[in-house]
Order: sequence, then structure tokens, then C-alpha cells
Amino acid sequence: MAENMQGPILVTGGNGQLATSLVNLGGSRIVRVGRPEFDFDRPETIAAAVGKYSPAVVVNAAAWTAVDLAETETEGAERANNSGPAALAGACAAAGIPFIHVSTDYVFAGDKGAPYLETDPVTPQTVYGRTKAEGEQAVLAANPRSIVLRTSWVYSAHGKNFVKTMINAGAKNPQLKVVGDQRGNPTSSDDLAAAILAIIGRIEQGGWQDSYAGIYHASGQGETTWHGLAVAALEEAREHGQAMPGVTAIRTEDWPTPAKRPQDSRLDCGKLTRVFGVTLPDWRESVARTVRTLFAAP
Repeated sequence: MAENMQGPILVTGGNGQLATSLVNLGGSRIVRVGRPEFDFDRPETIAAAVGKYSPAVVVNAAAWTAVDLAETETEGAERANNSGPAALAGACAAAGIPFIHVSTDYVFAGDKGAPYLETDPVTPQTVYGRTKAEGEQAVLAANPRSIVLRTSWVYSAHGKNFVKTMINAGAKNPQLKVVGDQRGNPTSSDDLAAAILAIIGRIEQGGWQDSYAGIYHASGQGETTWHGLAVAALEEAREHGQAMPGVTAIRTEDWPTPAKRPQDSRLDCGKLTRVFGVTLPDWRESVARTVRTLFAAP
């Protein structure tokens, strides 16, 4: 661990879902940076942020997440998902700081037919997936004290995400159509943030262990489809007085997108539990909690 064991936890990602969850859960130790102070498109800001805040650990929650736009805006996706994180990991390495980097299930094609292990070969089908896969390796090469967390289907009560979109759409439309043949593990950004803070706590408690370095899968327990996630969120919204729309399951080809989505990107998260003692909650509990939070908001 860095010398300042109780120094700040520097979080990139501005007002993104995970960065916001880390601020909400992590208290005064969290220092969040975003544009213009920290910007992967302006490489000089990367090391400057690490130098300014002298953090105990850095969590990179910044990424290019516009999956379809990445198909044409390849240079921006490359900087945000690969070369930028590598430079940040390198700045942390120079300061002896552990680095936690967030990646994605989209590094896989989705054709295994079973939950993916960390040791499965990556086979990205999109520019987004490719730049994230390359970024994982670049980060691990740049800083031997790097932990890469692959997550999936992230949602929260804040920011732009599928659960909020479905509840808003359900409030306005009596009938919805949602893709029902893609499988995965929905993940609350609050649960992911809590897992990250638990990992940092473990590191600070016993010091950095070389066995900590590497890739881990960190997603909500249990699996579903986008249709299943929509129905669960809307059924919870019904408990808060919102009318329940009809939700029809459609096929992927009925909802074409520029970037191909993995058909089955379920992640096996056993390694995270074995190494750090961390297991994220079941997605159904977390969706219910998220919807309750949304309806409680003024």
C-alpha cells in the first residue's frame, strides 16, 4: 500500500454512476475528479491529478460507455478505455499506489453457454469491447499493483441507465417491447462501490499482496434477461403506485443496434469471493432497493 494508508481514495469518472455511488458510500475519503480537471483526452491532466491529491489508492471509474457510438468514434473510445487508463495506472505505479480499474462483460462474445471465468479468452465483438479488453492488459502491464474488475449491466438510482429508462417508459406507455434473448448479471453501482471499498479495506488492513493483482468478475448474483430486468423493475414500481405496462419479450434481431451485444455474458464471480471475501447481493434485492430510492426522491 502507499505510505499514506489513510490518504484519500481518488475516483475518476466525474458524475458517472459508479463514481457517484463511491462518493455516497465512501464518505469524506473519496475525492472525485472529472472534466475539465481530469480528462483522458488531455493526457497532461492524468499524472497531475495523482500528484495533486497524493491518494492511497486510485479507482478508475471513467470510461467510454457509449457502446454504439464507439463503432464510429474509435479514437475517443481508445483513449478513454485503453491508453488513458494505462497512463493513469503508470502514474500510480510511479507513486507506488494500487490501482483499481473497472472493465466489462463486453470483452466476451457471449457464445460460451456458461458463465465466464477470468481465465476464459477474451473475444470482443465491438470497438467498445476491444478497447476495454486492450485496456485491461495495458493497465496490468503498466502497474503490477492493479486490480481489474469486470462488471455488467450496471444500473442505479442516479445517472442514465436501463432500470431508470424502463420505469420512465413504463410511466408513459401501456405497452413496452424489451429484448428477451440476451442473458447477463444486472449489477447495482451501489453494490459494486461497496465491493470496491471492501477490497480497499482488505488491502489497507493487511497491506498489498502480490496475489491480489489481476482480473476479477464483480457482478450481481443471479441472472436474467433485459426483459426479466425490466419486468422486475416495473413490478417494483407498481408497488409504489405506478401502473404496470404490458412488457413483450422480443428477439435481438427485432431491435438492431450498430454494436453487437453479447447473447450470454454471465460472469462467474467466485474468484472475488475466494480472494477478497466479497460477494455482491442478488440482483433482485438490489433492483427493488434502487426503485424504492427512485420513488422516495423528491
